[in-house]
Amino acid sequence: MDFIALPKIELHAHLTGSISRQTLHEIWLTKKAAGQTDLEDPLAVIPEGKHDYNLVAFFPLFSKYIYALLTDEASIRHATTAVLQSFLQDGVVYLELRTTPRPTPLLSAAQYVDILLSTISGFEEQNPRLHTRLILSVDRRHDYEMAASVLDLAVETSEGGYAARHAMVVGLDLCGDPSARPSGEISLFTPIFEKARAANLGITLHFAEIQASASKAELETLLSWRPRRLGHVIWEDEETKKEIERRKDELCLELCLSCNVHAGMVEGGFEGHHFGGWRRVEGVKVSLGTDDVGIFGSPLSNEYRLAAQHFHLDNRQICALAREGIDFIFGGEVEKERLRRIMWDEHSC
Repeated sequence: MDFIALPKIELHAHLTGSISRQTLHEIWLTKKAAGQTDLEDPLAVIPEGKHDYNLVAFFPLFSKYIYALLTDEASIRHATTAVLQSFLQDGVVYLELRTTPRPTPLLSAAQYVDILLSTISGFEEQNPRLHTRLILSVDRRHDYEMAASVLDLAVETSEGGYAARHAMVVGLDLCGDPSARPSGEISLFTPIFEKARAANLGITLHFAEIQASASKAELETLLSWRPRRLGHVIWEDEETKKEIERRKDELCLELCLSCNVHAGMVEGGFEGHHFGGWRRVEGVKVSLGTDDVGIFGSPLSNEYRLAAQHFHLDNRQICALAREGIDFIFGGEVEKERLRRIMWDEHSC
């Protein structure tokens, strides 16, 4: 099978984690020449070919380095355009790109989101094959006021002046260091996600990434927010598994093979990944995602190749897997119909 030609849906991709090392290097060169950065060359900080970043090493790459490069409109537009181009070239036809709005020394959080929406809209006009929507992320380390400001931005940009654009904010995500706010403390954000649901925003949550974020209290809290999708779903207990199975018509699991394996989040390599276990549960829907392709180095086409290789899926099963996420996108019914036409009519399986 040509896994690049296969029309694909990407529902779990972080913008800054999807930026290639080469694109970061290009941004760095521009800033270095202008005397605007003292950072080391990205190709030295994140060497080509290195993908085994555990969570201890992973988060500082962003907080201490990548965010420090993406401080102005030019760098954000450059990075976003390059990310969209890479997904387009990899055969992705629908992308939900997620990001945490954050102010920089030069931009407010609202300006940051405006730049993204404008860049996405312009890219789609030139490349109508790829439709992209934006998900704004609440970081587990946020306080309540910061999380509320992210929600406000999501509501404003989903209902306001950008409604006529193709690129709209369609959902709210919970992300960030999974060791933050353990043992149910995440309930701080319950009112935020209840308001998001009332505003008709899709809800997707990073769920049970590590044992510290997989307490019974936390998982009960997250499920009480009635999300449509759950990301990673690694350390759930038997009771939680049964609850997810009970809600199989309401939930889709966003599973990321390479990210979990390279970061040491699962045991047993690719064959030991919990993707295999969930595939054996009848009716549970799965959407493969890249998470942070710029760090872990595996585009979505390769994630499908890995699934076929390690879980012995034939072409028919791969095509069926690629279609499972359609009903769980946040982009609306018109977009779902477009994807059904593309993924059934244009591709023979």
